[in-house]
Amino acid sequence: MIEEGVSIKNHSVINHRENPSFLALHPDDPFLYAVHETENGRISSYRITDNGTLAKCNQQPSGAAGPCYCNVHPSGDYLFVAQYSGGAVSMLPIRADGTLGNSVEVVEHQGSGPNLERQAEPHPHATVCGPNGTYLYVPDLGTDEVVIYDIDRERGMLVHAGATQVTPGSGPRHFEFHPSRPIAYLILELSSAIIAYEWDETTGQLSELGSTSTIPKDFEGENQPSEIEAHPSGDWVYAANRGRDSVSILSIQSDGSIELDKTVPTGGAWPRYLTVDPAGKVLFVQNQNSHNIVPFRIDPTDGTLSQLAGELEVPAPACMVFHE
Repeated sequence: MIEEGVSIKNHSVINHRENPSFLALHPDDPFLYAVHETENGRISSYRITDNGTLAKCNQQPSGAAGPCYCNVHPSGDYLFVAQYSGGAVSMLPIRADGTLGNSVEVVEHQGSGPNLERQAEPHPHATVCGPNGTYLYVPDLGTDEVVIYDIDRERGMLVHAGATQVTPGSGPRHFEFHPSRPIAYLILELSSAIIAYEWDETTGQLSELGSTSTIPKDFEGENQPSEIEAHPSGDWVYAANRGRDSVSILSIQSDGSIELDKTVPTGGAWPRYLTVDPAGKVLFVQNQNSHNIVPFRIDPTDGTLSQLAGELEVPAPACMVFHE
């Protein structure tokens, strides 16, 4: 037990040789989905058993090479996948038994950015459904934009509904909605910044509210932010910094914009992901290069973090989700 009401155990291991990375849970039923970051691109579905272990259901091609992110529609009937190296977004039906069908839609992105090493071609990095399930938001690191799609569930299609541009060379990575307000946050991997947007639930469009850095102004090293997550209270946003190896604590202002309060060391190297437990008490950092998951207590008054005992040794952790 590392905090009242929260425990973490290394319960079991599912052995894979297919580079599983990002995970997504079904919103209603005990199913888990995992992308395999390989050149042939695969997605696996699992049933979560009563004792918490995983039973594999099936596996399908993701639709393109190098899938890096997946997300289940709020209805539970579709899975959306971002293919980083393949430059595409795909849509797979979820059957009643949790298994995946073949892709019904694969949309290839077009364009590039000024960073020739990282942005020579499109790199969709996330697929995030809006709170009302009408629109899909896809940050593209290669083209410096968030592409917006209207989700046509009846026909199994993604209809282009616009795109929000960011400063060239910024490299959009992940996208997060506020838990209760029409606000969204975009983390930029190549510029170490976060942009806050007002979200129009009718049109799906985004209007910028402001931006802030994830690192202090005096930091001179290389840094690549990875994950961003809003606290369930709606008071703070947390961001993981690879390079500085820190977690940024940002307070959400009355207008929805954010300000950097402080950063804390992650207790490891190259934090690829972080997540807050459903009760909002503990934040877990997945340090990929130091092979550990580190828990932090979240102060309920100001959102600050204090490292806890109970660190787990896990080979190259890349994602973590909670199933209640």
